[in-house]
Amino acid sequence: MDKSSVELLTIENVSKSFDGKCVLSNVSATLTMGKIIGLIGKSAAGKSVLIHMIRGTEEYAPDSGRIIYHVNRCKKCGAIGLPIKGEKCACGGETETLDVDLWSLKSDDPLRLAVRSKIAIMLQRTFALFGDMTVVENVMEAIPKEIDGDRRIQLAIKMLELVNMTHRTTHIARDLSGGEKQRVVMARQLAKSPIFFLADEPTGTLDPTTAEIVHKGLIDYVREHNICMVFASHWPEAITRMADEAILLDAGKVLMQGEPQGIATEFMKDYHFEKSAAGHLGETLISLDNAEKHYFSVVRGVVKAVDGVTFDIKEREVFGLVGYSGAGKTTTSRMIAGMSPATGGSVKIKLGDDWIDMSESGFAGKGRATPYIGFLHQEYTLYPFDTILQNLSTCIGMKMPAELAKVKAIQVLISVGFPKQDIEKILYSYPDSLSVGECQRIAFAQVLIKEPKIIILDEPTGTMDPITKTIVAKSVIRARETLGETFIVVSHDMDFVLNCCDRAAFMKAGRVVTIGKPEEVLEQFELEPVPEGEN
Repeated sequence: MDKSSVELLTIENVSKSFDGKCVLSNVSATLTMGKIIGLIGKSAAGKSVLIHMIRGTEEYAPDSGRIIYHVNRCKKCGAIGLPIKGEKCACGGETETLDVDLWSLKSDDPLRLAVRSKIAIMLQRTFALFGDMTVVENVMEAIPKEIDGDRRIQLAIKMLELVNMTHRTTHIARDLSGGEKQRVVMARQLAKSPIFFLADEPTGTLDPTTAEIVHKGLIDYVREHNICMVFASHWPEAITRMADEAILLDAGKVLMQGEPQGIATEFMKDYHFEKSAAGHLGETLISLDNAEKHYFSVVRGVVKAVDGVTFDIKEREVFGLVGYSGAGKTTTSRMIAGMSPATGGSVKIKLGDDWIDMSESGFAGKGRATPYIGFLHQEYTLYPFDTILQNLSTCIGMKMPAELAKVKAIQVLISVGFPKQDIEKILYSYPDSLSVGECQRIAFAQVLIKEPKIIILDEPTGTMDPITKTIVAKSVIRARETLGETFIVVSHDMDFVLNCCDRAAFMKAGRVVTIGKPEEVLEQFELEPVPEGEN
């Protein structure tokens, strides 16, 4: 039997509108066993909507069209499996092959619930882990209960191997970097033994080398287990590397569908960016001298998250911190912000004529500097029950007349790339009505509206398409030029670093390997082998 011809998922002309706005229009596709479809498009193109619709999320029911899941159901125990005619269930029972229209069933229908249990999803920038559990415990918790004993631990380790995280098995989840958390979330979802795997930007916050390892792991998993996968990505490299078929979406409409390479080329044809000169930089504003962040783990002893880092950042400079996931970039940025005090060496910020020790607590210490520091976290959140205007004003403690608050909100929304004609509608929208990429830009606007002296951006472009990245890069440069702000950019995205950073530091194993122009650091980054325990 040629399993590659057996259909698992059929999408028939699905359309969807929210508040009268079309977000998907007549999208169709067919997935067979072992097939991967990639969705690509700008922010708000409809990629996430289609993924939620396939998942069966209630508010994403199609207005028209159908989504059909082809499965086997055991007549004895009701288990759902691959639609191979005549194949018996693991319990020994006979199976029947069904075509299930999920949206025609009630939400509590046993068949609907059974099919949904075989759909795994990985969402953008969602690091939903049990923070106090170890990595391997987090994965084991997701494994179906019928698998026990040694098989349980063996499967957990296999999933961690797939996402290249076996070197972190005993680490506590809350201590991982964002990219590492993302990979553990992926391992948890795959540990559920799904038939349908959905992923929204699965490698958006990973460096290119680690992303390639994960891409290969996902391809191998899909082929080996004969499941199907639908993923959305702004990376043309991910589309061409993983997808058997690609769909280019724009404002909910299918512009192209078919061979991935041609679609990736079409998507990138408008991508262009010319970096402007930095101009005059000021005096040294931030200084790290042999800064360390060591802590003790009962399981692993002394952990050297940052191990003797020395560099200076000048006023008005855009400075990049690059390196593989887990290299110490975010920890270094948190030390600068005073969120994670150094355990050795010094981290200082100049305020007026004074140098402030960011490891010294209280108003006389870091408390003097923190009001002048803005931080866009990788795991940012917006207030879901407040409008975007409220998220940009009252929710973040801005105390000013309503009209002035609105004027400033309009200014920052334009600066992060929202079209002028859409601003009024955006201001009174709620976060859940916007795409993840749009929400990410609003989180950036939350930082800018406070006009801080120093801005730290932790993976600011992880889920943005290339066009939006150029807008954000220009926003960073514009803020530096007009407001005299200093930026620290923590990123795996070397295109973004090249576009907006004056200098960059390449970190590995908690240390700075090299500091220089972004082009020089990129060359070092590409030549450096992936170190064990840091990818």
